Amino acid sequence: MITSTLRRVLLVAKHASFQSRCCVASSRVQYSTVYDSNEKTFDKILIANRGEIACRVMKTCKKMGIKTVAVHSDVDASAVHVKMADEAVCVGPAPTNKSYLNMDAIMDAIRKTGSQAVHPGYGFLSENKEFAKRLAAEDVVFIGPDTHAIHAMGDKIESKLLAKAANVNVIPGFDGVVEATRVILCSGGGGKGMRIAWNDDETREGFRLSSQEAASSFGDDRLLIEKFVDNPRHIEIQVLADKHGNALWLNERECSIQRRNQKVVEEAPSTFLDPETRRAMGEQAVQLAKAVHYSSAGTVEFLVDSNKNFYFLEMNTRLQVEHPITECITGLDLVQQMIRVAKGFPLLHKQEDIPINGWAIESRVYAEDPYKSFGLPSIGRLSQYQEPINLPKVRVDSGIQEGSDISIYYDPMISKLVTYGATRAEALQRMEAALDNYVIRGVTHNIPLLREIITHPRFISGDITTNFLPEEYPEGFKGHQLTSEGRRELVSTAAALYVSAQLRSQRFLGNLRVSTTPQEQRQWELCVELEKGSHTVAVSRSGSTFTVSDTHTHTHTHSGVEVDGVTVEVSGEWNLASALLPVTINRTPRVLQCLSRDAGGDITLQYLGTQFKVRVLSQLVSTLSAHMPEKVPEDTSSILRSPMPGSVVAVSVKPGDVVAEGQEICVIEAMKMQNSLIAAKAAKVKSVHCKAGETVGEGDLLVQLE
Repeated sequence: MITSTLRRVLLVAKHASFQSRCCVASSRVQYSTVYDSNEKTFDKILIANRGEIACRVMKTCKKMGIKTVAVHSDVDASAVHVKMADEAVCVGPAPTNKSYLNMDAIMDAIRKTGSQAVHPGYGFLSENKEFAKRLAAEDVVFIGPDTHAIHAMGDKIESKLLAKAANVNVIPGFDGVVEATRVILCSGGGGKGMRIAWNDDETREGFRLSSQEAASSFGDDRLLIEKFVDNPRHIEIQVLADKHGNALWLNERECSIQRRNQKVVEEAPSTFLDPETRRAMGEQAVQLAKAVHYSSAGTVEFLVDSNKNFYFLEMNTRLQVEHPITECITGLDLVQQMIRVAKGFPLLHKQEDIPINGWAIESRVYAEDPYKSFGLPSIGRLSQYQEPINLPKVRVDSGIQEGSDISIYYDPMISKLVTYGATRAEALQRMEAALDNYVIRGVTHNIPLLREIITHPRFISGDITTNFLPEEYPEGFKGHQLTSEGRRELVSTAAALYVSAQLRSQRFLGNLRVSTTPQEQRQWELCVELEKGSHTVAVSRSGSTFTVSDTHTHTHTHSGVEVDGVTVEVSGEWNLASALLPVTINRTPRVLQCLSRDAGGDITLQYLGTQFKVRVLSQLVSTLSAHMPEKVPEDTSSILRSPMPGSVVAVSVKPGDVVAEGQEICVIEAMKMQNSLIAAKAAKVKSVHCKAGETVGEGDLLVQLE
């Protein structure tokens, strides 16, 4: 029997090997930073956060010989960060305002465990000056900047005025508080509450939604107005400062690939900056840090136009989500630096010591449906989960494991997938392989979108802006679009997989089930249905290699009947029990995933990141299936279903109301983002199936129209 203590020891051992999950500049070193066991900092640190960032902080604490305390909500009692910690304290029920934002409960946990310092991670209380004040009042060290810097940079209006005074380039705009009639909106952090308004109607609508989001997420409904910079890049500078007046800039991170003003893919360094612009941005970032007497790791964000003019956006007074890519190219452990600074030690490095070694790319892997507004939250349990950490120079920062739940209460991030290479091309190649080898089952995820981004010709060329996604996918993301070669590869692999499964079903312990069975079949004629095409293929087998000939291809499009007669050779181990399906197709190695397969010939394959439904049938079954009735699709114009799990903020209609096309029906809040749902047509409301305050699931019926 495994006791709870032994289970915790085993889990700690599993996650303690940080080196195997980190990007390295060479095979000899992980970080240029030395973990000096004689340099005493703290005996015990409480991490006031959850998930991957709590796990990330704990890894460095263990390397420094510091004991850790986890806090958790009741639904997170079995979370990875709880098991990794030396101690754990429950601070309340699932809602964040009753647990991870519950300062009273967290202060009690600090007293109970005797923690000497608190690392806030990012989000939650990481930029809350009141929390920092309460810690200081009880002689507990806040691992971050002091309350003055948090307040100065946390208020977007005040931070802009301070940046101006420090001779930092700022975006022209209104420096006061926005009233309802003003244009545009910006509140909170992490892209939340930010909207663009092109006219008065959009201004009023945006003001309402952004004010509500700001009040809900940050307790402050003030808004800021500033000029909208069209087609900018979002480039940020990592700064590090101590309590002795020393401050460094640790190069930049390119964060232009965004959806809903939230980052999706980041890289360091940027393809766009030349050394002079990099230095100018870095020096201005340090000027701002010194102006507010900053001491810790922080990030100064800029918008950069096509002429390399850069403008201050905001300063995040905490560890940034995307900090791993900076660690990869500089060799510094930023969490260790924060802990040293908080204890009062001076920085060990000078500006000339900070290198750019190689290239690092981070993909944020989310439990989201990328086909809905580039990513609406998904919830569920991870029924199967396998990180690609066996690949070289791949780092995965996560706080989940197989069996973990992704709930509506917290951010839907699964992990931060980071790859490192000597060049950008090498880092991109490793990212492509890592995404193909990442196994996630039980929730919808955004790997299809991530893979399309990092293989897109425009992204590869470095020609990107914050408008990349809407420009490249104006009708929304549709997944990987198959070429004729890709279609042949997918059809051939599905046919080979089908035959492999048929052969396995005929065997028992490696032998044929019936000894009197005639000689084993080596040729098959199948019908493979993919998208709108039906392919008649001839399959032959020699060992583990299948040769597939596409004899007739019928595509139900304007082009009529297409016959290509191309022969494809597919070889592999064909381990049907494995989550991964590594194959070689015409001498090109591929890693596919078989997500599902049933006796009716329906197979779902993940190919080049995207899921494709394929049906493989024998010729006889294919002929008979043509006589089966088809299911009539639901008329979605007359019903409104929730596109995501969340809570109903407001319902704007009642039965009998007449609505116009595009009129707001209700507002759903998911992961602190408010989404206005509208009528697809002008009609009378027949019935309303939700009310404000209720929790709804994805696909739940909200309103029905006549």
